[in-house]
Amino acid sequence: MAALEAGDPAAATMHFAAAVAADPASGVLQRNLASAWRAPCDAALATDRRDVIAWIRKAERHEALEEKGAALAAWSAAVALGQQLDPLPTPLAPLLAHGQAFVGGAAETMFAAVTDALSPLRSTLPETEVRRGDAFVASALGCRQVYCNECAGVCYPFLPGDEFFDRQHFPWMTAIEAQTNAIRAELLALVDDPGEALRPYVRMEAGTPDTIWAPLDGQLDWGACFPWEYGEPNQPVLDRCPATAAALAAVPGARIPGRAPSAFFSMLKPRTRIPPHTGVTNTRAPVGNHRPLADFPLGEGGRKDI
Repeated sequence: MAALEAGDPAAATMHFAAAVAADPASGVLQRNLASAWRAPCDAALATDRRDVIAWIRKAERHEALEEKGAALAAWSAAVALGQQLDPLPTPLAPLLAHGQAFVGGAAETMFAAVTDALSPLRSTLPETEVRRGDAFVASALGCRQVYCNECAGVCYPFLPGDEFFDRQHFPWMTAIEAQTNAIRAELLALVDDPGEALRPYVRMEAGTPDTIWAPLDGQLDWGACFPWEYGEPNQPVLDRCPATAAALAAVPGARIPGRAPSAFFSMLKPRTRIPPHTGVTNTRAPVGNHRPLADFPLGEGGRKDI
């Protein structure tokens, strides 16, 4: 202890190691040895909390002593600092990969434990609260990102923002899902022979500065067939898709001249990538996900761009 207090962690480590060898069952001696091991790291971090090597060494020593909470804190700091290194020094790559795996494993363990503890409450809560609670736990543990609506156009104030809307908001969903097979058949007929119905989804006005959408501008890599577009019916498509037209007609949608409704089949060519986005207005709730045509179960609850 005198050596440690005098700032000589090497000597303290030697003495504590000898003591532990003589009395391996002593928890106090084990903790004192750990303090001596960590002393150089703690001294380095007291000088610079951004010292990634010091965090790595500190994490390794906590992990070796099975001090999991302290190891998680140190590895988390090391990984966060390592992500800021560009380029990442080659010798650090395997060390930080181990740290990332440790952090990920710890997060999964804690998520499972919290989920099990909360499971009796799930049946008593509405869908929104279950999703909110799950998202909070996962984001707090770093297991997921919470995505917020960042509308790029018309923002109507104070509307609630949600990543996914609860099914209870759409009592008509069951009826439109009942037409899945008929809608799919009409879609596949359009795919086989789109004619003039298929056109690029991204159509920017001439002279528009380049944006993230420029690579898709005027391209059929992302194509669309519109039964309705900005409040106007596209009669040739409606005539070819009577089941889809009837299903849409039964939906209590908005009727705004020049604005709504809009309904379309969204078609992506293989390996097409769409930039992440949340739409041009928060007053419109898109339903669905872009799916390969070979895996296109409209009734599965994924995205249905119709």
